[in-house]
Amino acid sequence: MIIGKTITAQAHPNIALVKYWGKRRKEGNIPAVGSISITLDTLYSRTSIRLEPALRGDRFIFNGAPAPEAQRRRVQMFLDIFRRRAGRAVFARIESENNFPTAAGLASSASGFAALAVAANRAFQLHLEERELSRLARQGSGSAARSIFGGFVEMHAGTRPDGSDAFAEPLLAPEAWPLRVVICITSRQEKSIGSTEGMERTAATSPFYSAWVSSSKDDLAEIRRAIRGKNFRELTEVSEHSCLKMHGLILSARPGILYWNGTTVELIHRIRALQRDGVPVFFTIDAGPQVKAVCLPEALSDVVGALKRVDGVREVLVTGLGQGARIVEGDG
Repeated sequence: MIIGKTITAQAHPNIALVKYWGKRRKEGNIPAVGSISITLDTLYSRTSIRLEPALRGDRFIFNGAPAPEAQRRRVQMFLDIFRRRAGRAVFARIESENNFPTAAGLASSASGFAALAVAANRAFQLHLEERELSRLARQGSGSAARSIFGGFVEMHAGTRPDGSDAFAEPLLAPEAWPLRVVICITSRQEKSIGSTEGMERTAATSPFYSAWVSSSKDDLAEIRRAIRGKNFRELTEVSEHSCLKMHGLILSARPGILYWNGTTVELIHRIRALQRDGVPVFFTIDAGPQVKAVCLPEALSDVVGALKRVDGVREVLVTGLGQGARIVEGDG
């Protein structure tokens, strides 16, 4: 255990191409379906931890200010997992920051908990392997399991009651198929219904939820084939299908949940127009109003030029595929 020294880790958000929505078991964030994602590059969470025996509770600073109590408790419960593993009840001072909007459909919890898992593993000197870190990161945020790895990543839903087989693993390195991602920010507000609440309502009330779960295996098989063959057309078809199927499912909850705004819809239409013109690009949208346009490198300028002109787009972020979570300071 490293006492009194600051350990800093960095992790990147990921975007699911075959979507995760719904939990097989709420405790431990065990997913009801598998998913496949891409880890981004220029967006990141940077999280520092310092173990201090004199503390009587964890201290959590987020984006330069004390975190809300609910967020602090969530982090403390996550760190309790590492304390139990280490057999030491030492509290910590944690500071975390994102360089992109938080709680707005850009997977900020995924990168945040992945970074915290890697930093805590080093601080508590547990020497856990990446697969085990993925299992632990999942307990902080379901999609954080995927941000442990870079490039194309698959999250297994597993079947065991304890979730021990629910972990992520890498499929393809980022440099092997260097796609580009254009992120269109249409709102900087936090979404009114968080993903966990949305998943619970959907599972409890949508008449289509069982079909969503049973159809996921075919989507996963198709997209694995597309990734192995670097088949962009097939990647486009299954990714857009999974995206629209997930949002259709969410709309069918009672009451229905709508994460999109008018600009979200207009961006879909603009991307469809680019596709008709032969531009290799597709859209995907998580639980929020932001649209991610994934394209081949040679199409990047056309995609950026077309999407940034859409009314209501507040900012356009351009990124490639990035690395997994890693220590960036305090490794010596």
